[in-house]
Amino acid sequence: MKRLSVKATIVMDFIHVLEYLWKAAWRFFDKGDEAVEEWVAEKSVNILNGHCSQVAKGLRISASKRKITDRINIDKCADYLLNNKEILQYGIALKSGFPIASGVIEGACRHLINDRLGITGVRWSLQGAEAILKLRSLKSSGDFKGYWIFYKKMSKKRHYFF
Repeated sequence: MKRLSVKATIVMDFIHVLEYLWKAAWRFFDKGDEAVEEWVAEKSVNILNGHCSQVAKGLRISASKRKITDRINIDKCADYLLNNKEILQYGIALKSGFPIASGVIEGACRHLINDRLGITGVRWSLQGAEAILKLRSLKSSGDFKGYWIFYKKMSKKRHYFF
């Protein structure tokens, strides 16, 4: 992005953060302890509110106070939070309308791509698949009518787009 002078917002998938938190949690709690869920929820909310550095610091302090010797997953989680704090700005991402987890993206891909192009026995050329995906994107976004009006106006001027 820097090389091409492209501005973009990168947001780390929150599900990845949760995976690290859960692995760290099991170093603090015994298997089956129901308090682990509240602990993970509290840490998650703190991260969502922009306090990933404080969560990382708290994990390390708590592990030291409890004299936990096998703290690999705790340190991995803390390092992950600190190393990625610039792309863990979930409050800003949510205010901007960005998804913070991959489920939305995966659902959109399934709807736009797989539901149409993944039909059994159908083969697509690259050009045909691209044309269909453009049309499906326009229809799903609600922009098809505006695009069609623009296309008809431009085609009268002998400008063709496909």
